[in-house]
Amino acid sequence: MTLVANWRRVLKRAWSLRFIALAFALIAIDVALPAFEEALGLPPRAFAVLSGLCSAAAFVARFVPQPSISEGKQ
Repeated sequence: MTLVANWRRVLKRAWSLRFIALAFALIAIDVALPAFEEALGLPPRAFAVLSGLCSAAAFVARFVPQPSISEGKQ
């Protein structure tokens, strides 16, 4: 496995990675705070649904051109 040449730029600017990080955070919250769902007034499994949506957004974002990363190359 070889990293892309501009991996630092991708790490800082890729929307797919941002969505993946958000999905990870939501999954961690879903695991760590199930007792607070009712106290917060959230429906059951709210964090799981949100993390699923973030994962889907990351999948789509991976295929959308992001000029700030590729410097106009597609």
